[in-house]
Amino acid sequence: AQPCFFRPLFGGSGARQTGAMYKFKEIQTIPPAKQLVDIVLSKTNRKTPTVVHPGFKITRIRNFYMRKVKFCQTTYGEKFGKILEDFPKIDDIHPFYADLCNVLYDRDHYKLALGQVNATKKIVDSIAKDYVKMMKFADSLYKCKMLKRAALGRMCTSVKKLSGSLSYLEEVRQHLGRLPSINPATRTLILTGYPNVGKSSFMNIVTQANVDVQPYAFTTKSLFVGHLDYNYVRWQVIDTPGILDHPLEDRNTIEMTAITALAHLPAAVLFFVDISEMCGYPIPVQVALFHSIKPLFRNRPLLIILNKTDIRKMSELSPEERALLDSMKEGAEESVHFFETSCATREGVDAARNKGCDLLLGRRVEQKVKQGKADSLRSRLHIAGGAPPANRPPYIPESVARAKAGEADADMEDGKQEKLERDRMEELGGAGVYSVDLWKRAILQDPSWKYDVVPEIMDGKNIYDFVDPDIDKKLAELEREEELLMQEAALRNDEGVLKEFSKTQHVLDELHSRMRQRRLERKLAKNRNHAPTMRKGRLKAEEVEEKLNKSGKDGSKVRARSASKKIRSSSLLGKRKRDASGGAVEDAGGRTGSAARAGSARSMSRMKGMPSEEVAQSAEKQRRKKMRLHQKLGKRGEADKHIPDWKPKHLFSGKRGIGKTDRR
Repeated sequence: AQPCFFRPLFGGSGARQTGAMYKFKEIQTIPPAKQLVDIVLSKTNRKTPTVVHPGFKITRIRNFYMRKVKFCQTTYGEKFGKILEDFPKIDDIHPFYADLCNVLYDRDHYKLALGQVNATKKIVDSIAKDYVKMMKFADSLYKCKMLKRAALGRMCTSVKKLSGSLSYLEEVRQHLGRLPSINPATRTLILTGYPNVGKSSFMNIVTQANVDVQPYAFTTKSLFVGHLDYNYVRWQVIDTPGILDHPLEDRNTIEMTAITALAHLPAAVLFFVDISEMCGYPIPVQVALFHSIKPLFRNRPLLIILNKTDIRKMSELSPEERALLDSMKEGAEESVHFFETSCATREGVDAARNKGCDLLLGRRVEQKVKQGKADSLRSRLHIAGGAPPANRPPYIPESVARAKAGEADADMEDGKQEKLERDRMEELGGAGVYSVDLWKRAILQDPSWKYDVVPEIMDGKNIYDFVDPDIDKKLAELEREEELLMQEAALRNDEGVLKEFSKTQHVLDELHSRMRQRRLERKLAKNRNHAPTMRKGRLKAEEVEEKLNKSGKDGSKVRARSASKKIRSSSLLGKRKRDASGGAVEDAGGRTGSAARAGSARSMSRMKGMPSEEVAQSAEKQRRKKMRLHQKLGKRGEADKHIPDWKPKHLFSGKRGIGKTDRR
């Protein structure tokens, strides 16, 4: 069950004041003062504009900074208002919870903490109001900024002074969330007495609770609540901590919680006495405690539970101890009921519980009658009555009328009485041997069919469930349809169509293969630096030689050039000779030979340090590739965007400590 108490409704009285339920777990967590300042300032920075320039109009600059101050004030007001709204007000709640809060948290300290929160809320509002008024007269961005900074600083300073109150309220919130759910207006049984007399054991028996039970005193240090059902209504049972016999001002917080429950809850009181004295307190001390707290039992049903009778019987008590127990009846306004119980053997536990519930239920009914609530309940009920209508007289069977008149013969009635299946089962071997006849009352056309063997197939269905009277007709239609389909398939020339399709597919595959080959050739030819020459545009060497001879030039040079080109094309290191041109004329002497020697010298210089021609070609390829990259990068200028390091190490290495994400 969720911890809760009941907030009073305005304009009500008595039990109506406990109608609106209040749940402690709904109180939001209260952050420390420093963390609250960080939360509010971070939200102010995130939810308000962040860009302002001195060139803006002064009215725009003022509004920019005024908005920040007002937003900060509103956020603080929402936080403090939520705290004041969530926490219960001592003067407005049920007296039981008011005294319980006074015992656990000190009423004055609690009120003082909430009052300081309320005062700080008003101080923040006044600071924001004053600085917004001063911002209206600022004539520069710097003045507006300094006023905003001062306003937020003063707000944060006033909030940081609340650190003690906020930490105290957070502890109270955590403790309130752990309190049990006690309804002061419902039917309640309160278990009280000295420590270790068996209260928690009694509660574990009569309810579904699981209270810790140990063989030493003050195992129960707070109120525990369990629930039980009796007479079709819900009851709550409260297990209180043990109470010692000393003055009220000397009692500690644990004992005062029990005193608070006894003083304010209208419940039946079960006072436990350990007659075996195994709890460590003799009977005279326990009786003295009863007389000291007897005023708290006024106007409440009272039961004295003489517990642990399995260890020591009542007959074993001395006359002095019996006289002390009898003295507990003296001075009582109502009769005091004694019950001998044993939680170990559960003897007398149910009787004590039932008696306590009956006494409290009778007292609650009497109070409702005295207060006039029973009349209001009776006025909401309508009891139908009157004589039966003449057209519908009551019908009473003859056997019932004879039984009422006593005229029926017992022997005849026994003879007419039908034997039950239970009696038949007992006669024929009992449960597990006797089998019930399920077909005995079956209504069939022929009663002899009842016990025929049914040929079950699956899921209780037999063959007849699957028989169709028109099955022969449907089978003939299916066969006729199948014949028509076979004839239609024979008329279609499927094999010819498939052959034509395969031929077409073969042609398409060949065409696609050629297209892929051309695409690959174009891709490989992309690295060439000269424009491609169409095949039709090229001329054969014989045609060029013949054309030059007709024009009066020497065509043999072209033949020599094409031959040298073939030799040179086999090497990447070769270079075109100077004399291999269409209009070149060989000089007298050895001009051509010198050019050849120079070309071979250059190729030999490139071969220096290379073990073979293949290695030299590979190096040349790498050189040309690098040159292309340099040519590409050479087009970049100073104005082009350049990011030297995409992930700087000082920003992406190591762990970030607490407080490193502050962006304010």
